[in-house]
Amino acid sequence: MPSYITLEQIDEVVAMLRERTPLAPRVAIILGSGLNGLAESVQEPVIVPFGELPYWPVSTVQGHAGRLVLGRLEGQPVFVMQGRVHFYEGYSMAQVTLPVRVMQRLGIETLIVTNAAGGVNPDYAPGDVMLILDHLNFVGMAGFNPLFGPNLDEFGPRFPDMSQAYDRQLRDLARRVASENGILLREGVYVGLSGPSFETPADLRFLRNAGADAVGMSTVPEVTVARHGGMRVLGFSGISNKANLDGSTETTHEEVLEAGKLLVPKLETLVRGVLRLV
Repeated sequence: MPSYITLEQIDEVVAMLRERTPLAPRVAIILGSGLNGLAESVQEPVIVPFGELPYWPVSTVQGHAGRLVLGRLEGQPVFVMQGRVHFYEGYSMAQVTLPVRVMQRLGIETLIVTNAAGGVNPDYAPGDVMLILDHLNFVGMAGFNPLFGPNLDEFGPRFPDMSQAYDRQLRDLARRVASENGILLREGVYVGLSGPSFETPADLRFLRNAGADAVGMSTVPEVTVARHGGMRVLGFSGISNKANLDGSTETTHEEVLEAGKLLVPKLETLVRGVLRLV
C-alpha cells in the first residue's frame, strides 16, 4: 500500500480518462453513503468503474457504487464520483485522496462533497441536510494527514492554510438555493473520524463539547487535499441518524442507507441549484 502517490502516477490516470472522453469538467461531486442516486441524473454519461483505472482504490462498502460518471448536469460539465473509498477500508491517505489530485490535473476548479453523517447536534433529525461550515480533522491530528510525505509543489505549498476550507461564496449560493426551494438547511461543524466502528456515547459527548454538529468517516481528507491544490469546496452532510449520546440506541449502516432515500431529493435540488449559479 503506497504511502504517497507520484505526479507521474496521477498523470497516468488523467491520460486514461482523457482517452475516454473529451469533456473538460469544471465541477466535481463526491457522493457519500446512500447518495448514489444523484449520479443517475447526469446526462450523456461516460461511466468508468474505479477498478478500470490504475492506482485508483476500489470501494468495498455497501451504498458506494464505485464508479466515475462524467457528463453534464444543469448544463455544466461534471465529474461525479458515485461512491468513495475510506481510510478504514485499508487504503492509505494518498490512495483515498488520489481522485482529488486527478480532478486538479484535469483542471477542475470546484469540488462539491457530500457525506452521510450522524447528527451530534441534538436539534438535528434524520433526513436533515447540514451545510458544512468547518471541520475537525481528528484523523489528521492523530498523524494521518493526506499531505504526509514529499510535497507535490505542482499543486500547492508545503504548509497550506485551512482557515477557509469551505468557500464562503459557495455557501451563500447554497443558502440561496435552500431558501428558494423551502429546504431547511442546517449549518455546522463536521468531524471526521477514521471508523469503521461507530462512536461510543462518551466519544460523542466529547465531540459535542468540542463543537461538532455532525460526525462521519470521510470528507476531511479530500477537502484537505482539495484546498492544498487551490480548489473551492462546498460541503453537505446528510444527517442519517441521531447520535447515540446516552447509549440507549444502536447505530447501523442500514439506517444510514435508508436515510439516503430521504436525503437524495434535497441534495439533488441543492447541487443542481448551485450548479446553475456557479
